Amino acid sequence: MTESPHVIIADLSDHVDSTVTLEGWLQGKRSGGKVIFLHLRDGTGECQCVVEAGAPTVFEAAGTLTQESSLRISGAIRADDRAPGGFEMSVTALEVVHIAEEYPIARKAHGVDFLMSHRHLWLRSRRPGQILRIRHTMIKACRDFFDDRGFTLIDTPILTPGAGEDTQTLFPVDYFGEEAFLAQTGQLYLESACMALRKVYCFGPTFRAEKSKTRRHLTEFWMLEPEIAFAELDDVVDLAEDMMCHIVARVLERHRADLENLGRELAPLEKVTAPFPRITYSDAVDQLRSPETLIFLEEELVRDRARLAQWMAELKTLEQQLEEARKPWQQEKIRAQMSDLTEVIGDLERDVENRPQHIQLAQSFEWGKDLGGSDETIISRQYERPVFVTDYPREAKAFYMKVSPHDSRVVRNVDLLAPEGYGEIIGGSQREDDADMLEERIKAFGLDPADYGWYIDLRRYGSVPHGGFGLGIERTLSWICGLKHVRETIPFPRLMGRMYP
Repeated sequence: MTESPHVIIADLSDHVDSTVTLEGWLQGKRSGGKVIFLHLRDGTGECQCVVEAGAPTVFEAAGTLTQESSLRISGAIRADDRAPGGFEMSVTALEVVHIAEEYPIARKAHGVDFLMSHRHLWLRSRRPGQILRIRHTMIKACRDFFDDRGFTLIDTPILTPGAGEDTQTLFPVDYFGEEAFLAQTGQLYLESACMALRKVYCFGPTFRAEKSKTRRHLTEFWMLEPEIAFAELDDVVDLAEDMMCHIVARVLERHRADLENLGRELAPLEKVTAPFPRITYSDAVDQLRSPETLIFLEEELVRDRARLAQWMAELKTLEQQLEEARKPWQQEKIRAQMSDLTEVIGDLERDVENRPQHIQLAQSFEWGKDLGGSDETIISRQYERPVFVTDYPREAKAFYMKVSPHDSRVVRNVDLLAPEGYGEIIGGSQREDDADMLEERIKAFGLDPADYGWYIDLRRYGSVPHGGFGLGIERTLSWICGLKHVRETIPFPRLMGRMYP
């Protein structure tokens, strides 16, 4: 092997006109007579490596490579805007580390179920890699936001003795003969920490045994939860607004190309600036029932039906092109386009089919019910920026939320709905700070106050107004990336009916 410095593809701009060694995996290969083009990825980027027949030993080795084989490869680097990653290597030496078996994820199109069953390998593909890099940036932006503002990170328990949210969505665990549960939230323990350290946050996995198969639900997901002492609802809302603006700005700063490659329109993200619209739950109910919303939804339905017809026509055109295509690479490309379009058409067909029922439910919505997914979608579609909805009915929300001193029917809570129909990504509230009122609320929810004795204690020893919120990482990332389903936003999704791999 030629002695040359080992570098990563992400740093190739510093090594133009130099000879270097790369280590990585073969993403793809194509031959052009006396030239073989190797498409190498190393986890930091992609590089096209050109092997010419004039170097017979290297040329022969390149010919044996299979997709996902691992290798070390040396050669001179030159800039080339036409090449993947913007650089190209003229190969002078090649060392095969491992010849991969026939790779199950071929360059042809695969269905979602197949790809999810091979998620451990699908992560190597370009799309999952881009999404996970954006996820990393988003999480780092969250941590930086709170760290720079004097918050202290608190690691809250994953095993808990009782419910933090809905008792119907608990995962039970045998804890040395006693029943325990996987945490639904770190919030209750975080409230204890905020009484000691004033401004705190936790970040970790949470679990909900919710039997739902919608595009917004996972049974295991990650939440970032801040909690602040001496805070009322407006303080919580202001903090959430500042954080969202910070996250979106950071992602746009570092991942414009990745977002565009995912097909994400950037204009909606560029509109995410303060102040966000703020409405009450009662305002939202009036909006759902309003004639203006009915007109908006009916016009939207007409547009979507027209779009569906257009896409069906495009699919017919692709089918015709496939019949006429002679070269395998052309057929492969057209099949991939057809697969993508078929999935998009299927999603829109289901949406259009369900829309009349959602419109009817919105127009007949009764005050007192919690907003459902379709209701949140309808509201958020009518705003260009995230919208805060506050003051929900007390029966529809958790026991720990403070009852409004101005209207005993509602609690001082807030949901943040992402625009473009993505719905809730943040849920928060001012917490009940009166011990007697909290105990009353716990009983009203059918819970045993004895299980929450330590939590009620926080209101007996120096109680103060306090509050916080939870940000769902996967739902937020789904909106930022413009994805149809949250399953792509986490390395190994846990869904109802899926725990493999």
